Amino acid sequence: MKKISFNESVAILVIMLVILGVGVIGFGLSPQVPVLTVIGLLMAWLAFRKVSWKEITDGITEGISTAIVPIFIFLLIGSLIAVWIKAGIIPSLMFLGFHLISAQFFVPSVFIVCSLVGVAIGTGFTTVSTVGLALFGMGTTLGVNPALTAGAIISGAVFGDKMSPLSDSTNLASAVAGSDLFAHIKNMMWTTIPAFVVSLILFAALGLTNQGSSMSSITKTSAVLTQNFSVSWWAALPIILMFVCAWRKLPTIPTLFLNIFVSIVMIFVETPSFAISKLANLIESGFVAKTGNKAVDALLSRGGISSMMGTVSLIIMTLALGGILMHEGIIANSMKPLIERLKKPGRLVTTTILSGIGVNLFVGEQYLSVILPGNAFRTAFKRISLSPLALSRVLEDGGSVINYLIPWGVAGSFVASTLGVPVLHFLPFTFFSLLSPIFSILSGFTGVGLKWADGRSQKKTVKENSNDALLD
Repeated sequence: MKKISFNESVAILVIMLVILGVGVIGFGLSPQVPVLTVIGLLMAWLAFRKVSWKEITDGITEGISTAIVPIFIFLLIGSLIAVWIKAGIIPSLMFLGFHLISAQFFVPSVFIVCSLVGVAIGTGFTTVSTVGLALFGMGTTLGVNPALTAGAIISGAVFGDKMSPLSDSTNLASAVAGSDLFAHIKNMMWTTIPAFVVSLILFAALGLTNQGSSMSSITKTSAVLTQNFSVSWWAALPIILMFVCAWRKLPTIPTLFLNIFVSIVMIFVETPSFAISKLANLIESGFVAKTGNKAVDALLSRGGISSMMGTVSLIIMTLALGGILMHEGIIANSMKPLIERLKKPGRLVTTTILSGIGVNLFVGEQYLSVILPGNAFRTAFKRISLSPLALSRVLEDGGSVINYLIPWGVAGSFVASTLGVPVLHFLPFTFFSLLSPIFSILSGFTGVGLKWADGRSQKKTVKENSNDALLD
């Protein structure tokens, strides 16, 4: 087989993006069918290029292997949601929220609460599927646009995931760039704080236009919750346990298992006659609310392993596609010529950001959107004397935070399945994820907050790079 050229690689990626975009955005299809179509066409093209079937399957295996742990986590989260609803934890959070949060300031409050929870536990997925799900139910009862509520939940979860020392993605970005973890978190404030403040202002402004439901509707929903679920202070135990596990730095999988076990104990304490067969069905198929109130039933009929299978199937297909692209060098070939020509900080930061977004679009995995650009651009950052802290911040601003905005991405498909809101609906309201790369690019061109190696100034480094280019 001949080596795949730059033009060929770019053409493949463009055609892929057109097919995915037309299918998902143009025809409104679920992402699974367009992704499967792209995989079939790519395999046909590789067969035409006389690539062996073993090469193709090796790429698929390599791609899917990166998601084995996340897939297992999603299955546990599906189980957790079901037992949390049955045990009255999510209904208790909703009931408490109705008495603490004003309808007028509901949207910015959601953003702040999810931000704090995200920083404390260090995982956006768990934040969305626990506290976020309860807040989403409150928003629906208050009459707030579901897409706006979802945008506030995701923005807060992404902020918390990004700024927490417990976060996998934050640790990964720091490790890939070779920077100190806490110095990395401190340096991210140059772009993260402006994005947070502007997002909060936008959520406050849009929240004021959603005056919400009348008090009678809130009172009615609260009554339905107390009549059909165990709403009490006892429900705080699993939430406290989740924070304790985060504080003790317990990994995600044992944390979820422990939380599921405690929630099951609560179910049997509340309902001693609850059959084992019903528990098994609850974990497998999810909770089905039968309160007589259609709105509450729609909100709280969720969870279960089966509810995650659509997300799991999409993740498997997307990462299989990404694995083939990486194994055959298509993504690397499309990036290489750009890396060799970048000599100015603004252009380098912008290109790295766009590369992270591109990996999210073509591979759909947030960790790879950090790893691939990080490995590809590390030498370029070093060549113009930019600090590893500059690279690690850019990797987060253009990598992990964007995955929530991709319909076929791991994070995007998970959130859409958990909250029941399509990605393209909440995307315009996920302000924090949209603003983070913009402020990062501005930092690259203005030099504000941009870290340089050995304390060198931007002016001196750019001048030296210009001289080096002339000598070359």
